[in-house]
This record gives sequence, C-alpha cells and structure tokens, in this order.
Amino acid sequence: MSDNKHIDHPPLQGAKLAIGAIAVSLATFMNVLDTSIANVSIPTISGNLGVSSDQGTWVITSFAVSNAIALPLTGWLSQRIGQVKLFIAATTLFVIASWMCGFAPNLPFLLLARVLQGAVAGPMIPLSQALLLAAFPRSKSSLALALWSMTTLTAPVAGPILGGWISDNYTWPWIFYVNIPVGILAIAGTWLIFRDRESATHKLPIDILGLVLLVIWVGALQIMLDKGKDLDWFNSPVIIALAVTSAIAFVYFVAWELTDRHPIVDLSLFKLRNFTAGTIALSVSYGLYFANIVLLPLWLQTDLGYRATDAGLVLAPAGLVAVALTPFTGKLMGRVDPRVLATVSLLAFAACFFWRANYTSDVDSWSLVMPTLIQGIGLATLFVPLLAVLLSGLPPQRIPAASGLSNFLRILCGGIGTSIFQTAWDHRSILHHAQLNEVTTNYNPVFQHFTNQVQQAGNSQAQSYGIFNHLLDQQAAQLGVDDLFYISGILFVVLIALLWISKPGHSGGGDASAAASGAH
Repeated sequence: MSDNKHIDHPPLQGAKLAIGAIAVSLATFMNVLDTSIANVSIPTISGNLGVSSDQGTWVITSFAVSNAIALPLTGWLSQRIGQVKLFIAATTLFVIASWMCGFAPNLPFLLLARVLQGAVAGPMIPLSQALLLAAFPRSKSSLALALWSMTTLTAPVAGPILGGWISDNYTWPWIFYVNIPVGILAIAGTWLIFRDRESATHKLPIDILGLVLLVIWVGALQIMLDKGKDLDWFNSPVIIALAVTSAIAFVYFVAWELTDRHPIVDLSLFKLRNFTAGTIALSVSYGLYFANIVLLPLWLQTDLGYRATDAGLVLAPAGLVAVALTPFTGKLMGRVDPRVLATVSLLAFAACFFWRANYTSDVDSWSLVMPTLIQGIGLATLFVPLLAVLLSGLPPQRIPAASGLSNFLRILCGGIGTSIFQTAWDHRSILHHAQLNEVTTNYNPVFQHFTNQVQQAGNSQAQSYGIFNHLLDQQAAQLGVDDLFYISGILFVVLIALLWISKPGHSGGGDASAAASGAH
C-alpha cells in the first residue's frame, strides 16, 4: 500500500530545469569520477600509509564491491524511501564518506570510508537518470539522457588525469576532498528544485535472504575479479573458493528472487525483450570499452615508456569528441530509430579497434589519436540510444529498478572485461614470445647480425642475448595487445545483431523520447 498517492509532476521549465539538471549532473560526475580518480594515486596512498601497493589496491576493490552490491537495490530503496529523499541522502553521505577518506589516518579507516562511499554511490547514478527524465518534458527526454551520458563519458577520462595531477602537485587526500564543494552544490540544487517532486513510496517488506545472497555472490565475484591476476587465478585455492561461493549463491539468488513476492531485485524485467537486448548490448559494449581504456594506457606505459599523464591524455580526445557530439545525438533521437544510432556507435567502435589491431611498437602519436577520435563518435551514439531501447515501454515507477539493474550489469561487465583482458594479454604475450623465440637460433641471419652488432658496441654475448630477449618481450606484448584489439572489433560487430532483436520505438521507431521517458 502507498504511503502517498502517485502524482505526475509537471515538467520543469526555464531556470528551474537548468538548475535541477546541473545539480543532478554534478552529483553524477562526482560519483563516476571517484571510480577512476584513485587508480593512479594508489602508489602514493600506499606509500603515505605505510602499506604495500597490493594492499593499497583494496582502496579500489572495497569501493567496487560495495558499489556493485548497492546498485541493484536502487529500485527497492526508491520505492521504500522515495527517489528524491534517497538521492539527497545518498549524495550527502557520499560527501561525508569523501571527507572520511581524505581524513583517514590508516588503511583500515580508509577502506571503511571507501566501503561507505561505494554503497551510497550505488543509487546515485540510476536515480539521476530517473530525476532527469521526470524533470524534462517528454519531447525533450532524449536531451535529458544526452546530458546524463555526457557526465558519465567525461568523468572516466578526467579521473586518471585529475588524480595524477592532484597527487603530483598536492597531497593524495585532495582527490577525495575535491568532492566536498561539488557535492554541497549538488545537494543544495537538488533540494531546492526537487524537494516538492517526491515519488510514490510503498512499505515493502525487506527481502533479507535475497539481500544476503546478493552480498555474497556479488562480493565474492568482485573480489575474485580484482585479485585473480595477482593470485594466478584458478591455481589459487582462494580464487577457487570465491568462484564456487559466488556461483552457488548466484543460483540460489536467482531462484529466490524469481519466486519471492517482494524481491529486492526485480528480475522480471528480463521478460521484456527491449530491456534484455538493450541491457546486454550496453553491458558488453561498455565492458569492452572499459577493458580497453585500462589496457591501452597500461601498454603505453609498460612497453612504450609513456608517462601516466601522457598515456591518459592519449584517451582524452575521445571524451572531448563525445561531449561535443552527444547533444546532436539527443536531437536526432526524436527523428531516427535509436537502434540505427546504436548501430553507428558499434560500427565506430569496431572501426577504432580494427585500426588499433595494426599497431606496431614504433606507433606514432597521430596513429594513437586518430582511432580515439573515432571512438569518441562511438561514445556519443552509444549510451543515449541504448538507454532509450532498454527503458522503452516502462512506467515511471519501474525506471529506477531498470536503471539500477542495467547500471549494475554495465559496471560488473566493466570489471569482468578488465580482468579477462589483462589475463588474456599475459597469455597471448607468452604465446607470441614462445613463437618468436622458435626462430631465434644461430642459423637465423637476422639474429646473428643483431647480436654481432650489439657485441661490437662493447657488450658480451650474454648481454647481447639479453637485449634481444627484451626486444622479443616488447614485440610479444605488442602482438598480444593487437590480438585483443582485433577480438574487440569482432565482438562489437556481433553486438549489432543482438541489438536488432529489440522492438522498434514508438511511431515506427522514431519517437525515442517516448521510449526513453518510460511512457506506455
């Protein structure tokens, strides 16, 4: 039974709409920025707190685990508390947790603060979508999604650059303190504009067993993904135990949630063709994109000698192009079938990765930046159309649950993609090294000529072999990363077929705004 009657609030207009949109977008930007800003600062944080870099990575893992668990709870929490109250409370607690992170005197305190920060960050992204869609007129809902996606596109690119700059020029706590003024502005703006626009609430019973199973399977899976590479994956009993625990808890979780009268996660959304097709396409494409934006800077730094900041700047043009083009995507959404725009995005990503698959170890800056510009086109036409597809036909009260679940799967795929790609890169590099080493014999004139030249420069035979082996390592890593770029390109093409399983939008596929706003 409802605590308050459902009221369809009229769209906001003029200054109220602008202030409300900026406030919600600031909170989203701050949230997404925090998923990547700490990554480049881990060595600094670890050193200052007197712990190893391996222990320091728990600063990332603790945030990711609690964030992944909280995301799918958004639908249930928003029905219980109300969208506006939950968003303001989550943003307020996020600011407090950010202050606690910066203030942390030791690693356990910092990890506790990061767990809190990740947990309250969970509802912020899906609720920001819901509040923006409710604030904009239905005819402009595509513009609302475009504005939302701009903040989520720029933050992952800005995070490593800003985090590195703050760590180099100030002290690491400022990567967290920077959230405080941004968060206060977001809270004030949201309360000012949205306080009288609360959604309907219901006194739903708490699905305790569902919540416990969710915490177990997501927590175990996330820790397994984060620690798998360090512990040599399934050669480690810890990883095997985590995998078995996650699998068993997941099976019980799905069975329970599908049969419980008041599930904590609404899995019935997967009965809807558009939600399923759109969510899978968005999650897998984001997983591939995120894995590659981790892989590319790593390769540039470890094998080509780029500084962390320079490697981050290689990716920056993609964010700039995406920000410039996303408003045009919003305008096109009312005229073009969102599946067509999403297909353009997937083709752009495929072209970007097929181009990168031809990289060599002497790749120049121009060849690094050009595919990144094409990737920017892909980013600009990815989020908005796929969100329109997956939210199509949903009533407003189901949007937070749908958004929370799709965002949860998107972020989970980002973690899975990153773990798989880093491990696959290691394995492909070892394979290529072995293949290249097969022709490294004294009967090979190229090998003989190289080692003779190195020895004539004053090195011993053993040193000349060592130098040659180092070059083999570099070439093997290059071939390994090219393999993954090529596989990424193929997978983006395959996703196009999946996308077209979804139904066209309203008005023959043209009225994406109606679809995006969740209208019947």
